[in-house]
Amino acid sequence: MTAEPDTDLAEPAAAVVPTAAVRPAAVTEDARVAAFRESLGLAGLIDVHTHFMPDRVLAKVWAYFDAAGPLTGRPWPITYRHEERRRLELLRGFGVRAFTSMLYPHKPGMARWLNDWAADFAARTPDCLHTATFFAEPGAADDVRRALDQGARVFKCHVQVGGFDPNDPMLDEVWGLLAETGTPVVTHCGSGPAPGRFTGPGPIGALLARHPRLPLVVAHLGMPEYADFLALAERHDRVMLDTTMAFTPFAEAEAPFPRAALPRLAALADRVLLGTDFPNIPYAYADALDALRDALPDPAVLRAICHDNAARLFGL
Repeated sequence: MTAEPDTDLAEPAAAVVPTAAVRPAAVTEDARVAAFRESLGLAGLIDVHTHFMPDRVLAKVWAYFDAAGPLTGRPWPITYRHEERRRLELLRGFGVRAFTSMLYPHKPGMARWLNDWAADFAARTPDCLHTATFFAEPGAADDVRRALDQGARVFKCHVQVGGFDPNDPMLDEVWGLLAETGTPVVTHCGSGPAPGRFTGPGPIGALLARHPRLPLVVAHLGMPEYADFLALAERHDRVMLDTTMAFTPFAEAEAPFPRAALPRLAALADRVLLGTDFPNIPYAYADALDALRDALPDPAVLRAICHDNAARLFGL
């Protein structure tokens, strides 16, 4: 549930833990994730909500969490504070066969250079689903069109960090392009961890009324307005949800998922996707999988969420 600080002044990232120092713990966690996969008969996982960003941007994100910023308000230790190569090794060690590089601007003028970085990252990282982003600014449609031409397969829109209305007229052509091309857009539109001017189901509901064929993925199951975003998914057959942070003890402490709504979520199992927020999570990757299994124990549902739905969506 990432909150973006200012990135104008680059600061060095926190010290990277040497690979040798983390190897024993990684092997143990690899085994936990492998057992989870094997229990479902899955050779691999597909994680649609992972973050890879330029180093100086990620350093700022980590520094923000280290300071328990105003949107989090509590300690948020980064479990996977490693350099890029090691983070890729970890995901692959978990058996994640495809993942995203979720990144997003917090002001005008950032989206294009973030997209150029992401295009390069995808080119050198074949198992990454080429990710792009946009901001509510006059050149937004050009940025999206350019990213699509570069091969972008999924977009990230962070309404909370960007502080913009998804119904801003500057984004009309953007949403039209994404709907026309069938390109999914993972959107942080829920009001967790703190409400923004344009978070919550209202603005997104208005957007979907104008663009009902938009393949929109609601991040974090819409935390904390879970029931409202479930209702949007029930009304719009191209709305999906990702599981990022949901059901974990960390999230449940402040935004518990209503257990009475679990049957509604299970009924939408063909439109729920695995997301984790790796590496910016304050617990182990395997813990998130265990929490998901505790909430939705049906193996068929878990297979769909953890692999099959995303494989179908992205043609993998």
